[in-house]
Parts: sequence; structure tokens; C-alpha cells
Amino acid sequence: MVAMVKQTRKPGDALRGELRLHEPMARHTSWRAGGTAERAYSPADLADLREFLRGVPAGEPVHMVGLGSNLLVRDGGLRGTVIFTHPALGAMRLGGAGAGASEGEIYAETGVASPRVARFAALHGLAGAEFLAGIPGTVGGALAMNAGCFGGEAWDIVARAETVDRSGALHTRTPADYEIAYRHVMLKEEGGRKKAEGIHPSEEWFVAAYFRLRAGDAEESRRKIKELLRRRIATQPLNQPNAGSVFRNPQRDYAARLIEACGLKGRTIGGAQISGKHANFVVNLGSARAADIEALIELAENAVREKFGIALEREVRIVGET
Repeated sequence: MVAMVKQTRKPGDALRGELRLHEPMARHTSWRAGGTAERAYSPADLADLREFLRGVPAGEPVHMVGLGSNLLVRDGGLRGTVIFTHPALGAMRLGGAGAGASEGEIYAETGVASPRVARFAALHGLAGAEFLAGIPGTVGGALAMNAGCFGGEAWDIVARAETVDRSGALHTRTPADYEIAYRHVMLKEEGGRKKAEGIHPSEEWFVAAYFRLRAGDAEESRRKIKELLRRRIATQPLNQPNAGSVFRNPQRDYAARLIEACGLKGRTIGGAQISGKHANFVVNLGSARAADIEALIELAENAVREKFGIALEREVRIVGET
């Protein structure tokens, strides 16, 4: 059962978003499976998000969710509060703001779908963001995991980012503030400064990015986007609920090749399947539980480790109670 309630606040602290209890997360993840969130909040905008965060009890887990395109919530549900950034944080504009801004920048809040940024850049004759058209999630997800495809990665084009912490305070971060690698982004401790500020790396969330792009040809950018989408359609099971690539590619190899070599392409557990089109995708055949999907992920991990001695690393996040 889903219950809508009004958040209790101090007089004068008016929230404008919507709070739900026991929200089914299958509605908010691209796998279309999983349990419920204890609390779920859809803010009206960034200001409302900041106000809401100030009222979250200390110690309560907070989970930021965009399109849920790399997320699996276990069937037992998710403790704490989920905050939906899409479409609340949906502002996007040409040109940066503040010191260091340039005409070749695009400002996008983290609820914006990554393909929208690619199309917006092409429309305005800016090049370098075309690969974002192949990333099914939001800007927030792309920043959090340095998402990429077809040779491009999100942080290759990030000039700076804005974050919000648990107190609702905003911060401006640059790439130098993070450890950035293939599908990996982590806020640096910087000699304990974050601890001194009372900020834990896991309690600071992206709310916007400034993408710095070069001048280009709009028609050429549109052509690249169309070609990228054509390749995605040809090689990925986009007609079935999935979360994109499940595993990172090992150095000098491909997770899909390793899984297929283990004879697992097309393997089914319950209502889930290792895709027969692309072995690094797990698809929901229509009735999958989160447990079915997780079991296939573990099967692939164990098989590849046993056959090749390689430990596959997950791109997808699995959260919640079993």
C-alpha cells in the first residue's frame, strides 16, 4: 500500500514537494522490479530539496534516484528516504554562471536525462557531448559513476559540479576534488578537510554540472548521435526492462565476452534472463523479482571467476533488504 503524507515541519518551513510512504521502487527503476522504499520524496525544485534535507533525521539513510537505470532494490525493500531528482532537478541552460564561466558551457541539473544534454549541445553547435546520447540515465548518475560509452566518459567534459550535503548547504566542486577513474568517482578526503567541515563523502550529492564543450558543427553532432543510437539498438536489448551494462569491462577484455564464454548467454532464473542479445545485460522477461536478477548477476560473477580467474566489478548498484 502506498500512503501520501505531509511532512511535519516547524512553523514557516513549508515544503512544496510530495512525500510518500512505502513507495514501490519497481515504478522507479528501469528493471521494473524490487521492493518498496520506506519513505520517498519528490522535491519541487533545488530549493525545496535543500529544505527537505535539513529535516531528515540524523543517521537516516538517504538515497538519490534519477531514472533508476543502474539500480536494483531488493525485494525486502529499502530503509530510509529515497529522493527522486527526475524531473524536479530538470533545469538546463546554455552558458555557465559565476567565476570561470564560458560561452562553451552547458549547465544541467542532475535530474536531466543525459541524452537531452547531447541533443541540447548539438542544437547549439557544441561538440563533445554526443556520447551522452547513449547513456540511459540522468546527469546525476553519469556524474556519480563516471558513466560513458563509445569512447566518451562524463568527467571528460565536466568543468565543475554543484553538490548538496545533508545540512542543505551547496558546494562547488572541480574534478580535482575527486578520485576519477573508469566507472569510479569518489570525493577526496583532502587531508581531513571534509571531516573538519562535518561532511562525509557519502552524504554529499550532485545537484548540477557545468559541461565545457568545444565549438562544433550541429549537423555533424546530430549525425554522430544518430549513428550511436543505431549501434545501441542493434547490439542491446532495449525492448526489455534492463539496467544497461551490469559489469565494468576488465582491462583489455569485455565482460560480455567472458560471460558468453561461460555458456551463460540466454540463461534464465525465474523471470530474469542474461540477454541473448548482449551477455552483459540482465533483462526482466516480465515477472522477474529482484532476487532473480541478483541471482543471475552472482551466477555470472562466480562462473567468470572460476573459469578465468577474473573478478567482475559491478556497474549497477544493489541496495535494500533481502
